[in-house]
Amino acid sequence: MQMKVWDLPLRLFHWLLAVTVTGALVTVSLGGNWMLWHERFGLAVLGLLVFRLVWGCIGSTHARFASFFPTPGRLLAHFRGHWHGPGHTPLGALSVLAMLALFSFQAISGLFATDDIAFSGPLARQVSSALSSDMSRWHRWTEELIYLLIALHLAAILVYRLRGKRLVAAMLHGRKEADAEAKPVKGGGWLALGIAVVIAVAAVYAASGAWIPAPAPLPATPAW
Repeated sequence: MQMKVWDLPLRLFHWLLAVTVTGALVTVSLGGNWMLWHERFGLAVLGLLVFRLVWGCIGSTHARFASFFPTPGRLLAHFRGHWHGPGHTPLGALSVLAMLALFSFQAISGLFATDDIAFSGPLARQVSSALSSDMSRWHRWTEELIYLLIALHLAAILVYRLRGKRLVAAMLHGRKEADAEAKPVKGGGWLALGIAVVIAVAAVYAASGAWIPAPAPLPATPAW
């Protein structure tokens, strides 16, 4: 039996995150004037992650972290072949949480990063130069971990596909195979969606630094 598992907001988050993370990785590789777009993609990633964190608390059944958090008991049941459920497997949940944590660190550290030449994150001037330098270094170091997690994610999709499970299709239409006794998805209505979107937009505004007063202009230099 097939049932609706992944709600539309969660599916949109998934694909938008894939697009914005790809955009951020491509533009940082290009460098130069593309760094402005790198910042924009980074802010979009941050907004999507904030939305996901909120949606993980007030969204529909299988979008909520409580429904798939990989507790030791769930992991043990999974490795013993006793775990059954329409949502994320406990092992898949570990992958999801790892990606969310890494992307969040990248997005936040990028806000305070600077190359001391042409690019500075929108909040770089709000912290000390030492902290900004540390954030820049960590932001660069953890970039390779993103490629590693993406590679593992794609490998898992391929393995599941070879086993007859179409994860990509499920994230397009939202339906998965489930037991007949599986409970229908609940929650995640329009009010919850509105709250999540408002909080995400507010987070992007705060991270963009648009609220920071512009620095006073330097006094004119005398001509003599």
